[in-house]
Amino acid sequence: MGAAQAEDLGPARVSLGTWPTPVERAPRLAERLGLAAGCLWIKRDDLTGLGAGGNKVRKLEYLCAAAVENGATTLVTSGGAQSNHARLTAAAACRLGLRCVAVLAGQRPEVPTGNLALEGLLGARVVWAGKVDDDGLDERVETVAEDLTRSGQRVEVIPLGGSSAIGARGYVDCGHELDAQVPDFTRVVVGVGSGGTMAGLVAALGPERVLGVDAGATADAHRRVRDLLDQLFAAGATSSAYTDGPLHLRGDQVGAGYGILTSGARTALIDAAQCEGIILDPVYTAKALSGLGAALREGSIGPDEPTVFLHSGGLPGLFGHDVLRDPQCAPETVE
Repeated sequence: MGAAQAEDLGPARVSLGTWPTPVERAPRLAERLGLAAGCLWIKRDDLTGLGAGGNKVRKLEYLCAAAVENGATTLVTSGGAQSNHARLTAAAACRLGLRCVAVLAGQRPEVPTGNLALEGLLGARVVWAGKVDDDGLDERVETVAEDLTRSGQRVEVIPLGGSSAIGARGYVDCGHELDAQVPDFTRVVVGVGSGGTMAGLVAALGPERVLGVDAGATADAHRRVRDLLDQLFAAGATSSAYTDGPLHLRGDQVGAGYGILTSGARTALIDAAQCEGIILDPVYTAKALSGLGAALREGSIGPDEPTVFLHSGGLPGLFGHDVLRDPQCAPETVE
């Protein structure tokens, strides 16, 4: 099913990003990972334009269209303390003349850094939910939305990570866009948080061509992706073959937990920076690139397979993470 057909299945898109995002060859990084020099491309979805960029812009074009159609005055969303999605929802709200409230897990820091600092710049209101699981965060979002509604606001709740059947259509579009840019690629590798990016790519490209790498953002990433595919199938956005086929989703890169840097992710950060001048983030893309390296070492991706790495953004979060204090990432100095 083509991208234009997928767009007809739901609300019209609002214009938030800059498309198509570029695809760049990465020969030195390819060789560092164990691929042939001509077999690695990076899909630059960190360069989507709005609010410092990132993959959530594609989802928000559809989700915000629905919000505008519903007459919303306030967007309410949720995420972790350094949520890229919350930052981009705040930016989208500014573009559309709406208010934004971000309900974030954790406690308010003494000094806002990274995405939090940008959310302040963008005028978002932040509600801290404390130490909560996914269900607890959803409950707090519901309470905040109810309070805002009673105060006279027309609220649209944007789901965690923008990952709903509506939001995932942004990555159905991306899959078709990528197929046109690199028509002979065999696998696209993507970090998985709330599941919508992987689900949209699978809906467009099929499960065999998509390798997801779980970053540990949710308790059951596989279930989330599968549920979203079922919803996309019900909406006519994908075929039953793509819905029923086995997912390729690695769970070996989570490490000690969501947002906690692994040694493999640290190596991936350094490799991408020093081989190609590409800056990854420690939460999603570094773990995804580490997962690609693991797939090459075990042979599930061959050294001559044309492979795309999807860079989903997240640079602002790097400045809210302790990775920048890691001695291995410090510059060499000469006294």
